[in-house]
Amino acid sequence: MAEKKKQETSGEGLYGVVAGDSAISTVGIGRGLNYRGYAIQDLAESATFEEVAHLLIKGTLPSESELKALRAQLSELRDLPSELKGVLESTPKTSHPMDVMRTISSYMGLIEPETKTNDHYQISFRLIAMFGPALIYWYHFAHSGIRIETRTKPEDSVALNFMKLLLLKDDIDPLVVKTVDVSLILYAEHDFNASTFAARVIVSTRSDFYSAITGAIGALRGPLHGGANEAAMYFLEPLKDTNHAEKVLKEHFSKKQLIMGFGHRIYKKEDPRSVIIQQFSRKLSEKSFGKPNLYKVSEYVERRMLEEKKMYPNLDFYSASAYHQCGIPTELFTPIFVISRTTGWGAHIIEQRGSTKLIRPSSNYIGPNNLPFVQMKDRVNALKPKL
Repeated sequence: MAEKKKQETSGEGLYGVVAGDSAISTVGIGRGLNYRGYAIQDLAESATFEEVAHLLIKGTLPSESELKALRAQLSELRDLPSELKGVLESTPKTSHPMDVMRTISSYMGLIEPETKTNDHYQISFRLIAMFGPALIYWYHFAHSGIRIETRTKPEDSVALNFMKLLLLKDDIDPLVVKTVDVSLILYAEHDFNASTFAARVIVSTRSDFYSAITGAIGALRGPLHGGANEAAMYFLEPLKDTNHAEKVLKEHFSKKQLIMGFGHRIYKKEDPRSVIIQQFSRKLSEKSFGKPNLYKVSEYVERRMLEEKKMYPNLDFYSASAYHQCGIPTELFTPIFVISRTTGWGAHIIEQRGSTKLIRPSSNYIGPNNLPFVQMKDRVNALKPKL
């Protein structure tokens, strides 16, 4: 009877389980992905990341005056507290960039705690504005001892500010800026994914905003959730040409080794975001600074994965070659995911706070029953549980 109940009510890893109501996004419905009713294709084509951030966190697309005010607010919020700079300067060069992002979130909770005036809306935009500058401040100081100024021109977008700070120059190719901006839109939100659900669980206990974001970053750090774009780049970068790619692919196929950037828990066929970012990877490959061979090899790998495994690329696969051609170091790919997804996390935290229910599921117990208590002197061969 218990086994039958398990089959009816639960899925492994909660697959197929509806864990709550949300008005933020739909995945795998309509044109594949929608943010508050708007198709991702339309948002990527016509909106900016700042507009999408307003849409997700505030609930509506901003008016012209609201967007202007938001851009000014984000510019002001890029300044880093001196205390945080000290923490970043003491953070080892060998630190995983995702650990740096987690530390930034946690430390900001100490020096700018959530209050009635510094509420979840304010903190959402504060973190969106300063995550990138803080990461790049650490990156340059750790690798070259340079202390950067994190504020660029007031009108600079999140994408342009990030690229200016990373490349230490003001003249950034417009296609690079657009690519990064669109990628931020594509990574911004994705329903009850692992990190978002972690954030909702945390905040359902009435914990603070920073704790939820820090927990979400911890979940995203895992390679089965975030990190696939980095893994895809590490796979692609050594491939010299399509012949070399074929040889490596055959080795992976014969050994049944996983190739990151393909398949998705929800999308059984084409990830609608992949089609969009692929176009930008292709356009970048046609620029003088682009890497046409990288794009050609990526296309070849995509074709062979479909032929051999019937697997389609997800957002991470072509994001790898797109980011690489923008001049972004591979180890910073997943932290960019954090900058973007903070919009979705913030929206879900705010929405979850509208519920009075603690998220507390039950498990299907599969351990032993009715064991007699074993005295200390008899425990040498006592039954050991499987951990």
